[in-house]
Amino acid sequence: MTYLVTIALIMGIALLGIGVDRLYRAFARRNPQLGPFRDSDRGCGSCSAGSGCSGKSCSTRSGV
Repeated sequence: MTYLVTIALIMGIALLGIGVDRLYRAFARRNPQLGPFRDSDRGCGSCSAGSGCSGKSCSTRSGV
């Protein structure tokens, strides 16, 4: 019984995460005036080309 509850809980959390991501993308599409939103598919915090994103890590131009 515990096994089934655990599977249902994991599935529910995964579906909730997918739902939140879809809501986030829909909000970003409806509100372009708020600026660019991070795209989780691109990784690395969705660094732009000018921010120093290379490989698997991000760095800022300020040297921090």
